[in-house]
Amino acid sequence: MGKLSVQFQNRLRKHPQVPYILPTAIVMLLLFILPLVFVFLISLTNYRLGVGLDDISFLGLSNYKRLFSGEESGFYYSVFISVFFMVLGTLIQMILGMICALLLNQRFRRKGLVIACLIVPIAMTPSIASQIWKLMFNSEFGVINYFIEAVTGQTVQWLSADYAFLSVLIATVWQYTPFVTLMLYAGLCSLPQSPYESAILDGANKWQLFRHITLPLLKNLILLCALMRSIDMLKTFDIPYVLTQGGPGNATRFLSLKIYDTGFGEQNFVGRASAMAVVLIVLVSLISLALFRVMNKSKEG
Repeated sequence: MGKLSVQFQNRLRKHPQVPYILPTAIVMLLLFILPLVFVFLISLTNYRLGVGLDDISFLGLSNYKRLFSGEESGFYYSVFISVFFMVLGTLIQMILGMICALLLNQRFRRKGLVIACLIVPIAMTPSIASQIWKLMFNSEFGVINYFIEAVTGQTVQWLSADYAFLSVLIATVWQYTPFVTLMLYAGLCSLPQSPYESAILDGANKWQLFRHITLPLLKNLILLCALMRSIDMLKTFDIPYVLTQGGPGNATRFLSLKIYDTGFGEQNFVGRASAMAVVLIVLVSLISLALFRVMNKSKEG
């Protein structure tokens, strides 16, 4: 015991950070690693809700073969619209967020009130925001159709198969663009002024200042915002579930909703749903890795 305690003390001297990192590592193990391992193990079985342990059998990679062979109807479509929704939604949020941040970076009265208003959508839970948008998208009594009918004399069936994807996109962009705006605004406020002063003396216009100074200095922050929003958009669930429940048909059946319907809907195939969840985790990890590599290359450059 004495030798062990001496060895333990020597290791602590060599690695003094271990006592501080260990509690976080234990929490991460319990809340992230173990559930991830559990989901992967379940994806290798035929487990269904309500089935006893004696009826569970090991299937190996059969659930994954079912997904990628096309036997699981709607899987590839769910992956496609999830990725498309992520790319389109993130791009719109980044563009609108940058425009709003640049406007917010100007001097004007009541700026604090504007910032407070921007915090309101972020503070709302997605389910509450979705209920509000569901009322506004109502084809008969919604306020959006009221103004459209007043101008054009026609109404739009916002939650129909033709417009459901657009409706989910609008609600999502509305709720999360303020987050991007405030992050980019904070970045703009922290930029040094000397490069701008030198460029103005050399005759640079506003577009040249933005392109050659602002964007390069904010590049890492922009990539970080894009990473955070891409991950959230890819695993979106709350807003499409409340607005459309994945319908009509498969119009908004994103991969997260497909997982929910397969595992906890009418089918209760938890094993198959777990395999889809693993695919979603892999997609998120690949996108995160790609953006991290871009960030590291920009730092090296």
